[in-house]
Amino acid sequence: MMAFWVLLACLLVIAAYVRLGPDVVERWHQPLALMPTASGIVDEPGGARGFLPMADAGAGLDRLAALVEATPRATRLAGSVDEGRITWVVRSAVWGFPDYVTAEAGPEGLAVWSRLRYGRSDLGMNRARLEAWFARL
Repeated sequence: MMAFWVLLACLLVIAAYVRLGPDVVERWHQPLALMPTASGIVDEPGGARGFLPMADAGAGLDRLAALVEATPRATRLAGSVDEGRITWVVRSAVWGFPDYVTAEAGPEGLAVWSRLRYGRSDLGMNRARLEAWFARL
């Protein structure tokens, strides 16, 4: 019986750490160094990058911001449309694992990078998220 309570306590500590761990703005709200020029979404370890070519990327960022902020469990971490870059935290439904999504308006279009904080695999969730948002834009 003691093993059950120890296991339960460990799970609660892990859940609290995942949900309450600090979001360090300087770590996640970085300029997108490699802005692609081809349209589409590319998988990366622990996430995905996407690019939408558009003449007015600032307006695209504004539309994306409205779309992301209407997404359940998504909150703005830093940035603004006026800055040209926004980073959001999007949490999973059950455990609250955070994914970080940074979108940046550039001269060629809108670049978006969605990546996980914990683990190595996101099971395709970041790509699926970008595909859904891009389809709605």
